[in-house]
Amino acid sequence: MKPTWTKRWCLIVLGACLSIGTSAQNSDDLYRVPLEEILKRIEDKFGIEIRHNEKQVAGKMLTYGYWRLREDVESSLDNVLAPFDMVAVKERESTYKLKDFEYHRWPMAEAWKRLHRIASQYDDRSSWEHRKDTLRKALWEALQLHPLPLSPGTSPITTPRRYMKGYTVENIAIEILPGLYVNGSIYRPSESVGKIPLVLSPDGHWAGHRYREDAQLRCGSIARMGAIAISYDLFAWGESLLQFKPEDHRRSLAHTLQTLAGIRMLDYVFNNLPEVDTSRIGISGGSGGGSHTTLMTALDDRITLCAPVVSLSSYHFGGCPCESGMPIHFVAGGTNNVELAAMAAPRPQLLVSDGADWTAQMGMHDYPYLQKIYGYYQLPLLVEHVHLPDEGHDFGISKRRALYAFLVKHFQLDTDGIGFRDGWPDEAEITIEPEEALRVFGDEGAQLPSNAIMGFEQLENLFTELRKNINP
Repeated sequence: MKPTWTKRWCLIVLGACLSIGTSAQNSDDLYRVPLEEILKRIEDKFGIEIRHNEKQVAGKMLTYGYWRLREDVESSLDNVLAPFDMVAVKERESTYKLKDFEYHRWPMAEAWKRLHRIASQYDDRSSWEHRKDTLRKALWEALQLHPLPLSPGTSPITTPRRYMKGYTVENIAIEILPGLYVNGSIYRPSESVGKIPLVLSPDGHWAGHRYREDAQLRCGSIARMGAIAISYDLFAWGESLLQFKPEDHRRSLAHTLQTLAGIRMLDYVFNNLPEVDTSRIGISGGSGGGSHTTLMTALDDRITLCAPVVSLSSYHFGGCPCESGMPIHFVAGGTNNVELAAMAAPRPQLLVSDGADWTAQMGMHDYPYLQKIYGYYQLPLLVEHVHLPDEGHDFGISKRRALYAFLVKHFQLDTDGIGFRDGWPDEAEITIEPEEALRVFGDEGAQLPSNAIMGFEQLENLFTELRKNINP
């Protein structure tokens, strides 16, 4: 005699209970089970491996545990891990790695779909210019920099120049708010005739800050090619750590203060460096410095050329609060870093990508979108893309050479006699200085001004008060 439907259902339920254990069947505690148990069940069910460490799962209990499983592995993992703000990243076939949820990384197809929706709002120069104007106003508001706080108006603090082969270096500190300083180094050609271009070089998130070798090689080479290069610290980074703790770099306000520092650097250039050709002002940073490069160019038309290196992507929003701490990506109905990069048009722009990070697919979707925007101005060739598929996330020599070539092309640099090797600036001519030589305020901040803010709480109170005075 065949079992009735009711009997068959009871057998199914009984089998499920026996296979997953009785702990999952207690409605009194909302079917709570250990996360580790659920992950093991998913591994067995779908024949996969989920790599994780003990700390990631220890003590974590999941309500409605087995009820979250579905008929495919991706949906099951999403349902199980979302309550813990975790994701499983597919590393290769049948192998996943457990990671904290990364708000700044989107699935590529989803991000491209978003960019397509964004781009549907304009189809010619006029409609794009309207969108750009809307975005720019909203960005200033989102950064809490509209209107800009008044500058302290104090003179920059500089150190004596140091003379190298074909260039000089001096360090500089600019007070951007009362007691808040941005520090950097100015690299100048030893000799120059007439007005010369300038390139801002914001630091990225690499160890060694602006003191590291590749940063000095880049700025020294640019100076020897006939332009001024100014490297400067991110907020709570480099010499800024005299005033703040490293963890302060990951506060949302860092996004605002870094932007303000870039604006003040531009103000310094325009007000204090008469030898600079203000029609040739460039900016180029890598990684987090690349995100800063894109945002600065979107905000300020005084920048006439930009080169974000290993940073730009429609499916990566910047994983540090200094890149995404303020809601700039939610303004004007939503945007992303590639649309912000489009705001540089029609100014020359170089994109440098590699094969080992979120820039790997730049050529497939994001770069063609930017070419289309530049095409609205009949200047699609003013945005260039250099892809280095066998390289990783750095500002190595291939990236620097791409930048050098772009600067020579658009800033008409005179490279005669500066020392070339294999057609490129000879970086062996650059002096790599020790960290202490590049500091403005000396060892352990011995020359730090007496009014210097010490600690984030003091800075936050100051910024809040300034905002109240601007918008009473």
